[in-house]
Amino acid sequence: MEKLQPHRGDVLVSEPSTIGDLTFNRSVILLAHLDAEGVVGFILNKPLDINLGELIPEIEENFKIFNGGPVEQENLYFIHNVPNLILKSVKIKEGIYWGGSFETIVELINTRQITSANIKFFLGYSGWDPSQLESEIDMDTWVIDYETKANDILNSLKYGQFWQEKMKKLGGDYLIWSNAPENPNYN
Repeated sequence: MEKLQPHRGDVLVSEPSTIGDLTFNRSVILLAHLDAEGVVGFILNKPLDINLGELIPEIEENFKIFNGGPVEQENLYFIHNVPNLILKSVKIKEGIYWGGSFETIVELINTRQITSANIKFFLGYSGWDPSQLESEIDMDTWVIDYETKANDILNSLKYGQFWQEKMKKLGGDYLIWSNAPENPNYN
């Protein structure tokens, strides 16, 4: 059987067996960077109880902030779909870019030239060394979703429960998990 390899722009979906891991239980993660030094990803479906205006007072809009992962949670990261407006962006995959000029973002948000449909903010990120992620994939901690569209990445909350939707799409034995409570002991 061919070994599955993750690539930049792929999405990791946590296996139902990650129950008890508060950070990664029912997580859907965009892989933003992969090289010999390490892997960086952002959890797409874990909103925090803080918004961007509370964190950055000069921003007049209330964009949700997501828990990007357990690494460097004091740092703010962002992905977006407007590289023509945000200079110094790095392409993750077609339609999704990482980083760029934060001063430009403040101006674009305050002048309503970009909305939450264009950008997503994270505190922290998820990180692995390459062999660690490969090992976790081999141990069936993650399923690699090669087909998640850019629009779904930026609007992961718009469609309800993103992880549950991924379980439905995977089908087979995963279908039962799409309707299971977060803690099976509640069932």
